[in-house]
Amino acid sequence: MGRFRIDPERSKIWVDARSSLHPIQVETTGLRGYLDAMLVDGALSAGSPTTGSVEIEADRMKTGKVLYDYELERRLEARKYPFIRGSVREVQPLGGPRYRVLGQLEFHGVTRPVEGEVRLRVLDERTLEIEGERVFDLREYGLDPPRILMLKVYPDVRVRAQVVAQQES
Repeated sequence: MGRFRIDPERSKIWVDARSSLHPIQVETTGLRGYLDAMLVDGALSAGSPTTGSVEIEADRMKTGKVLYDYELERRLEARKYPFIRGSVREVQPLGGPRYRVLGQLEFHGVTRPVEGEVRLRVLDERTLEIEGERVFDLREYGLDPPRILMLKVYPDVRVRAQVVAQQES
C-alpha cells in the first residue's frame, strides 16, 4: 500500500454552469489530498482497498468576472464553509483504466454520498493521473441557483477534475 499525495499545482478543477444567457466557467488549481492505493502492473490492485481524501478552498472558485465572482462567493458562503471536501471510500474496477469511485462530498455544509466514474493513468512508477467528471444539482447541497440581474443560472453544474498524485517516499 502506498500513499499518493495530490500535487496542487498540477491538478485542476473545472466547473461548467449554464445560464439563460451564456455559459459560466470556473477553472482552478489548488486541490489537495491523498490516495492510499496499491498498484499492480499499472492498475489498482483489486485485492487491496483504495481510499483517499481531497479538498479545495471554496474561495478558489472564480470565473474571472467580478460580478459573477461576488455572487458566487456570497452564495457559497466561503467564510462560513471555507472548504469543499471529498472522501473516497471504495473503488471498483470497471475494466481497463476505468473505475467507479464511491465516497462522500461535503459542500456548503451538506455531506452527501456520491459516486462517479474515473480514468486512471500511470504516468511513471511514482505518479498517477486521475480524470473524471460528474453533474451535480446545487439544490441537493442547499444552494438555490442565483439570478444575476436578468440572468438565470440553472441548478445543474458539470464538474471535471484532473488529479495528479505522486507516491510518497
